[in-house]
Amino acid sequence: MEIILGARLRELRTEKKMTQRQVAEALGINSVTYLHYEKSQRDPPLSLLADMAKFFGVSTDYLLGLTDY
Repeated sequence: MEIILGARLRELRTEKKMTQRQVAEALGINSVTYLHYEKSQRDPPLSLLADMAKFFGVSTDYLLGLTDY
């Protein structure tokens, strides 16, 4: 599931035409930490996963690859 999460984060970020740094700042995290999430090198804590879903306007299920919408 990690790979799906990273790919979906990257896809959603590019749709918003934002840099990794901009998304990290909006989420209140370090840009290197966000990079690790996009590259599927780390899993975000559940509270951050919920913040990411809210920020991108999708469900946590979508971010995790459990749904396609």
